Amino acid sequence: MEPRHLEHLLREHAPRVLGAIIRKFRDFGASEDAVQEALLAAALQWPREGVPDDPRAWLIQVASRRITDHVRAEAARRHREELVVSLVPPELQLVLALDSDEVTGRDDALALLFTCCHPALTTASAIALTLRAVGGLTTAEIAKAFLVPEATMAQRISRAKQSIKSSGIPFQKPTPEESAQRLGTVLQVLYLIFNEGYTASSGPELHRTDLSGEAIRLMRLLHLLLPEDGEVAGLLALMLLTDARRKARTGPEGELIPLDVQDRSLWDAGMIAEGVALISATLSKGSVGMYQVQAAIAAVHDEAARAEDTDWPQVLALYEVLMRLSDNPMVELNHAIATAMVQGPEVGLALVKKLDAEGRLEGSHRLDAVRAHLLERAGRHAAAVVHYRKAAERTTSLPERNYLLTQAARLNDAGA
Repeated sequence: MEPRHLEHLLREHAPRVLGAIIRKFRDFGASEDAVQEALLAAALQWPREGVPDDPRAWLIQVASRRITDHVRAEAARRHREELVVSLVPPELQLVLALDSDEVTGRDDALALLFTCCHPALTTASAIALTLRAVGGLTTAEIAKAFLVPEATMAQRISRAKQSIKSSGIPFQKPTPEESAQRLGTVLQVLYLIFNEGYTASSGPELHRTDLSGEAIRLMRLLHLLLPEDGEVAGLLALMLLTDARRKARTGPEGELIPLDVQDRSLWDAGMIAEGVALISATLSKGSVGMYQVQAAIAAVHDEAARAEDTDWPQVLALYEVLMRLSDNPMVELNHAIATAMVQGPEVGLALVKKLDAEGRLEGSHRLDAVRAHLLERAGRHAAAVVHYRKAAERTTSLPERNYLLTQAARLNDAGA
């Protein structure tokens, strides 16, 4: 098996395996360690011995044995049988294999998602923990999504794990009331997981389809559970309308292709039709949330046959609505782009300057990338080159860095 295929397989199963182990052992930290050991064992054994018929059951069994072994070792070291009782439920004190039929018949990733989003945690901690457990993101990737230092995020995740352990939070399907309480955080987590998959914050590839695909899968399940919720439908529509463009976003060598020059014949017409139908249905019901507005913006882009056919005044109007719903600096940055497309690049640059002065996107390569793009549109090529290069220095995504450096080189050559 090729390393890439093995990595994809392990990423696909990891969240559901972790959910199954936590549900059985009720200890988040120990379960996460045991699953990591099982994944390592699979990475070493499967290339030599072949992938088992039921990979998830194999991982669950190995992780179960690992956590049981750890409990036994700790008990022996401390000579306290009480410790074993406190860490492992009584029915699991015997060394027994997990009932794979029972475990694999449920979607533990979705249950784990709601567990991590428990109201006992702060919203920020719940999101960070879930991105780690369900999304499989590294601490550095999560820190980048939150625009905070990696050390800060590591502390936040550690505190969240300890809060779950000390509070005795049950790992079980939430009641309708609990679902309503946790839904906003759950949606934000899935949104961030999808975004990291659609535009990876680091690494050699632009996309991580394991993450974006899992986010869409979980959103479909959530939509089945809550078919009347407008924001659930809106976020699913947003994911579908965005992911529909994925095949056109990269060239033969994996290079980034921006929206305005993509081959739109490569866009997935089926996903676009499904997304448009979802957002059209939910917008007709009255109350509108931020995911619905973002989906509406995506629909405007997807329904334009050519880049020049894009209804930018409508996009700008939708971003102005979105800014009233969400105090997010990335929304403001996108609003600046839409403003530039309608009112001219200098107006957009003034908004970017204001956003820069606020400091909420300090260190983000996207601020410099947008500024470079607008400077180029304004004919200020020398300044655009400076900011293209600055953005390239700041991004940890290889495709984005290559694209930004290519833009800078193109303008340099044109001015030579």
